[in-house]
Parts: sequence; structure tokens; C-alpha cells
Amino acid sequence: MTVILDPVMPAVADVLTWLQAVKDPEIPTISLIDLGVVRRVEVDEVTGSVYVQLTPTFAGCPAMDYMKRDVERTLLAHGVPAVRVEISLQEAWSSDMLTEAGRAALRAHQLSPPPVLAGQVLDLDFLEYAECPNCGQHNTELRTPFGATLCRAVHYCFDCKQIFEQFKPI
Repeated sequence: MTVILDPVMPAVADVLTWLQAVKDPEIPTISLIDLGVVRRVEVDEVTGSVYVQLTPTFAGCPAMDYMKRDVERTLLAHGVPAVRVEISLQEAWSSDMLTEAGRAALRAHQLSPPPVLAGQVLDLDFLEYAECPNCGQHNTELRTPFGATLCRAVHYCFDCKQIFEQFKPI
């Protein structure tokens, strides 16, 4: 006897929970949800298919194809019958889109999280200084705005004498 299973009919909350397992390929301590790149999730109530919109932290981010693939694989593995993932540049990503869990995940990866700008930049001094992920102090300076990836800058901490990367504020 053959058993035919109904396709999974997930709720948006289910999809968001499943996507917590999808990590940034360059920073494996942070989920795409907590990074703030998952901008929209829709579930077709008739077919159960899922649409996910991702926005890169930087235009041309080389990790976006990996993120897209990992989102598709994760949702298909949960029984979603069809998945469509779109990379969108319509709304620019902002470092304020990081969740508090995302900021903690950056620290766990030894990256200084960007300050919360709340949409206002009153002074560009925030680019010069960062919280040291090693000792938590702010007695730091920007050494170069060019880190290992487009989204990182290199700083130096005068207290613990360590060089570290900061996830750039945008």
C-alpha cells in the first residue's frame, strides 16, 4: 500500500524558525534572521510554497548565492513543496537590522558589532571607534576600513593590545 503525504503547509512563524538554522557562510555564529538579511517571507496558503526575500549587507556580497542555496535546501528539507528565494536591493540593508541575538553572535565570532544608529548619524566619529570583542573596552581606533570582507573594518584596542575586526555600521 502506498501512502501519499500531504505537502507541508507551514506558517510564516515555522519558516522563520527553520531559517534560524541557516547561518551566514562567512560568520557561522549568526543566522540570516539575526543578521537581518531575511526581509520578507510569504507562504502560499493553497500550495504551501514559500517565497523568501533576502537583502545583502553590501551590494555584490559574494556570500549571497550561498545564502540563497542554504535557504532553499533548509526549507525543502522541512518538506516545503516549492521554494523561491529572491535577492533584492530595493531596500538597503542597515546594521540596525541586526537583532540583539545577532550582535551577541558577532561577539562570539570575535567581531565587534556596529553601534545602533537608529536611523540618525549625527557625527562620523562612530566609524573611528568600536567596542573591542576581546575585552569589551572602547579605547580603540580604526586602523583600516578594509577588512577581510566588504562588511568589516580593522581596529586596534589600546587596552588589550589586540587587533580585531568590526562589522561595519551602515
